[in-house]
Amino acid sequence: MRIIGGKFGGRKFQPPAKLPNTRPTTDIAKEGLFNTLQHMLHFEGAKTLDLFGGTGSISYELASRGASSLTIVERDKVPYGFIKKTMKELDVQGVQLIFGDVFKFLAACNEKYDFIFAGPPYALQEIDDLPRIICDKELIAEDGVFVLEHTPRNNYEDHPQLIKVKKYGTTVFSFFGPNVQDN
Repeated sequence: MRIIGGKFGGRKFQPPAKLPNTRPTTDIAKEGLFNTLQHMLHFEGAKTLDLFGGTGSISYELASRGASSLTIVERDKVPYGFIKKTMKELDVQGVQLIFGDVFKFLAACNEKYDFIFAGPPYALQEIDDLPRIICDKELIAEDGVFVLEHTPRNNYEDHPQLIKVKKYGTTVFSFFGPNVQDN
């Protein structure tokens, strides 16, 4: 696994061989995602939320690009430990690594984030609940973006806050914006 851009660009890490319930985002998909995001977000100083942290790959990219507040939620011990170790090796400040269930975290969360990423296991039964929960709770900051990684079998075209969809093989990223109220 490598960090593709920013101040840590080119750094490589070897995740443990058996990370339970993880499916790291491919470098091609990750590069496409960040190429799209660079035109949508200002990473420097951003407040971010990485749900289903897995290998931590997305958060390393965010830290490398200058995000100053990184909240990562992971429920499995081995990936949690790997993220903790890697963030320490990179000497990243502003990391809040939470060991726990994403849905319990979201139920209690009232923060707003500039960038939210969810890369759940593709077989997760509640995957379709994520856009509803995040958008209904208004967790996306003004000018912020929520990206859900999923397969082509999930479709959010009818979601009122969907901005765009990007496909990279069997990896699909759906982009959602904040709930904009008419004043």
